[in-house]
Amino acid sequence: MVGREKELKIRFVPGRCELVEEDVDIPSRRVLITGATGLLGRAVFKEFNENNWNAVGCGYRRAQPRFEQINLLDSIAVHDIIHDFQPHVIVHCAAERRPDVVESQPDAASQLNVAASGNLAKEAAGVGAFLIYISTDYVFDGTSPPYKETDVPNPLNLYGKTKLEGEKAVLENNEAAAVLRVPVLYGEVERLEESAVTVMFDKVQFSNKSANMDHWQQRFPTNVKDVATVCRQLAEKRMLDPSVKGTFHWSGNEQMTKYEMACAIADAFNLPSSHLRPITDCPVVGALRPRNAQLDCSKLEMLGIGQRTPFRAGIKESLWPFLVDKRWRQTVFH
Repeated sequence: MVGREKELKIRFVPGRCELVEEDVDIPSRRVLITGATGLLGRAVFKEFNENNWNAVGCGYRRAQPRFEQINLLDSIAVHDIIHDFQPHVIVHCAAERRPDVVESQPDAASQLNVAASGNLAKEAAGVGAFLIYISTDYVFDGTSPPYKETDVPNPLNLYGKTKLEGEKAVLENNEAAAVLRVPVLYGEVERLEESAVTVMFDKVQFSNKSANMDHWQQRFPTNVKDVATVCRQLAEKRMLDPSVKGTFHWSGNEQMTKYEMACAIADAFNLPSSHLRPITDCPVVGALRPRNAQLDCSKLEMLGIGQRTPFRAGIKESLWPFLVDKRWRQTVFH
């Protein structure tokens, strides 16, 4: 499963350093990850890289030096990297995923979520690569959960509509591709604002003033490490069985409103939560959200695919670097 390549390394010896050439093992299974600088993309890259895959990540603004810098709207650049690298699998994480941003910048969002996805699917088909397109639970209206892959989508906001159009563009250009729908994600963020879950941490920590938290929309927070594992398992299953394709769902199984998540975060860090105020009214600001778009994940579970990190364990691991009052660390970790 591995090949050999030469790699230059610096060797330090007393009084000097020298450049030496060493043989290194290169896994023969190749995977290309788009959006590798993002929250999910970083986890997907790490998961494949640590499990005997030759992983190449690409990004745009934050790509270099770790990843390849590729504008996914540049069809020539996309063609070149796919034909040069010849991946067996492509995991397409790149997207405009913020519903309110999609509403304010619809053309740019459609270009990335739909046009670029369709082109990537076509290029993947050209080299026989298995494409996994990351989609969302927001393709459903949230009125009759849980949703199976065969249920008819009815997105309420433009974000959900662009992702659904992206699904169609992918499967029209590459009938052997997979669509993986996931809900709200969290994980090891670089900034709290990277996730709609972790962004609540400051409101939880600063208990000197009350904070209104949504207690209407039912969410299923899902750890990006779990989604990354599902992507790798799906890819490895596909390499053994070409019938593995089409639409799939994966989700955490703990149902929580944002208020309940915030309380769970407070509990995980032994922080007070009495300043958090549950708001049970339907939100009237921003893009419409589905009330409960719970995903039925039995299709993947029947394939023996899946991993779920308990929310309190996952959120503690994700947020402890952002803990302001270091004294709490003594009670949390000792």
